[in-house]
Amino acid sequence: MARGNQREKAREKNLKKQAKQTKKKEDGTAFKKRAETDAEIMRQKQQKALELKGKTSDAAQNKDADQNKDGTQNKDATQK
Repeated sequence: MARGNQREKAREKNLKKQAKQTKKKEDGTAFKKRAETDAEIMRQKQQKALELKGKTSDAAQNKDADQNKDGTQNKDATQK
């Protein structure tokens, strides 16, 4: 009959384990708030990336404008 006690203890331990696993880690409002803050952070990152991309593309366009199609520099570009 000693096994009956062991089985009962194992069952209780398993019930506690399952109860911990089924607990909600976040409630609905916390999840929503976190999602909104994450979205705001991503918007800021995208805006910053677009600004950096705009600056680099402007610089590339200016460099391209300084050269002719054959790769030689314009005369006014050398005077800069």
